[in-house]
This record gives sequence, C-alpha cells and structure tokens, in this order.
Amino acid sequence: MSNNKSLVSSTVASILLLSGALASTPAQAVPDQPTFWEKCAGVAKAGMNDCGALDGKHRCSGQAKRDNADNEWVYTPKGTCAKITGGRVAKIKPAKS
Repeated sequence: MSNNKSLVSSTVASILLLSGALASTPAQAVPDQPTFWEKCAGVAKAGMNDCGALDGKHRCSGQAKRDNADNEWVYTPKGTCAKITGGRVAKIKPAKS
C-alpha cells in the first residue's frame, strides 16, 4: 500500500511540475494582435468580401459575385496575404488601438 501511495504522489507531483512549465512557456502557434492589416485581393469567397470592390463595381461588403475575383478582397494581418495562394496585397493600414 505504501508503494502505491508513493507512486501516486510522485505522479501527481510530476503532472503539477509539467503543467507549471507549460504554463510559463509562451504560445508559439498563435500570433500577437496585428498592428497592421492588409487588403488581400483575390482570395474572397462569393458574398464574403470586406467592403467595396477595388475596381469600384460596388461599395459594400458581401457583394462579391464569385470566389477569388481579382477585384474583391478581405482584411488579413500584415504578412499573411502573401502566404495565401492567389492572394496579393492591395493596401496596408494600421490596426485600431
């Protein structure tokens, strides 16, 4: 019985030590809040664009007629658009504080 208690105690201590170490490690997979946004053109789904078309065909969000139209765009964090197949940066703007 004593060995059992000792094993349980050391297991619990190990788990607590490991969870403390993990909690103090900064998350690498999740980026910080963006400081700049890009208008990323050519990647918006039909009906899912942000604001007006680059060529002025319409002035509202949600009016893209087809997927990946060159004149339709969505906001992405700066540096993200170039990582998306078909995306091109149309404009960069500061994020609101």
